[in-house]
Amino acid sequence: MTKLSVNINKIATLRNSRGGNIPNVLTTALACERYGAEGITVHPRPDERHIRYQDVYDLKAEIRTEFNIEGNCQEQKFIDLVLANRPTQVTLVPDTLGQLTSNHGWDTIKHQSYLQEMVQLFQEQGIRVSIFVDPEEEMVEAAAETGTDRVELYTEAYAAKFGFDKEAAIAPYFKAAKKAQEVGLGLNAGHDLDCNNLRYFNEHIPGLLEVSIGHALIADALFWGLEETIKRYLAELKA
Repeated sequence: MTKLSVNINKIATLRNSRGGNIPNVLTTALACERYGAEGITVHPRPDERHIRYQDVYDLKAEIRTEFNIEGNCQEQKFIDLVLANRPTQVTLVPDTLGQLTSNHGWDTIKHQSYLQEMVQLFQEQGIRVSIFVDPEEEMVEAAAETGTDRVELYTEAYAAKFGFDKEAAIAPYFKAAKKAQEVGLGLNAGHDLDCNNLRYFNEHIPGLLEVSIGHALIADALFWGLEETIKRYLAELKA
């Protein structure tokens, strides 16, 4: 069964826009767990424009499901944060400073030696490592050479094409997933997945272990409520 990890960055964005502590990031994460989410994801950035570094410490102390910290391991502050909190999983994302949102995966061929060092560093602390990659077979294959446990497929291209041609949208992701199986990697996915495109993706991607969803899920919760929204997303994964 594919696990749902809820990315709560947008809750922190809303909180930070007004100051104070409403909505409360930790309270929201605990509610997500109660409503059935099987993981909590955060993606702290150096400017702390949404998730703050203190949020990570607060969440680590209280949540009981899998904890996934995404971010740019080229930032020493991020490395220190992950090592201090030892989450279930760290997802390595090649963000640049000030980047609005993640928009590409690692070049695992060009950066293979560096990624190998990072993977080893985190694994030595008992942290599962996932590398964010585009749906390209060669990038998946090269990721395996780093020693990583998993890759996370960047799904924006799938979401953008889904409404026009489902088969064309899913094709490169199916090939990347088969390559992941071939080289012994676990498989995650995330970015722009929602209740409209999630079921089809889950049904057609072999070996999918986890999806991380934030923006669409939190937006849907404005209309459906958080509990109902999580139930609907879980239903798409378990249909």
